[in-house]
Amino acid sequence: MNIPKIILASKSPRRQELLRLMDLDFEVVLKEVDESYPDGLTPQEVAVYIARKKAEAFDQEVGDEVVLTADTIVCVDGLILGKPETPQHAIEMLQMLSGKIHLVVTGVCILYKGKYNSFFDVSEVFFRQMSLEEISSYVEQYNPLDKAGSYGIQERIGLIGIQKIQGSYTNVVGLPTEKLYAQLINLNK
Repeated sequence: MNIPKIILASKSPRRQELLRLMDLDFEVVLKEVDESYPDGLTPQEVAVYIARKKAEAFDQEVGDEVVLTADTIVCVDGLILGKPETPQHAIEMLQMLSGKIHLVVTGVCILYKGKYNSFFDVSEVFFRQMSLEEISSYVEQYNPLDKAGSYGIQERIGLIGIQKIQGSYTNVVGLPTEKLYAQLINLNK
């Protein structure tokens, strides 16, 4: 496969690790982007909207590289959960997810040769009922303030709390690698 070098516009160590595991050549370049979005969008539209905003910050600065941006959100009971602001906020979010099914939506945008290609993936995550002690211990030990919905599926809470997922595991980690790879191998077609 002849996939051009990728500029990954994400500080997420999980996305970086996924690209490494895919054996892709990439460099991390970060830009500050306002992640607000208009009211009335669906969770899928929100994730794609923010991913595209992140890509647009690179519009005039790229040559033959691929700019890859993504945004992951968690949605439960119709409410979009972003990243928690404090440890207490993280505990409150995890209590909202406990014993319920929630959606993880990742919007992805690929900017290549002046063209934007956006897509999303959705996974359903089934959390068992967790005690306040389990939740508090996780937040204290893992400090999930950089994670949508206050958790990482690959961390302790994912191992003890998630009963099952329907959809892509890597989407829940933060990047739907299966869909991404399909897009990347077709860039020059």
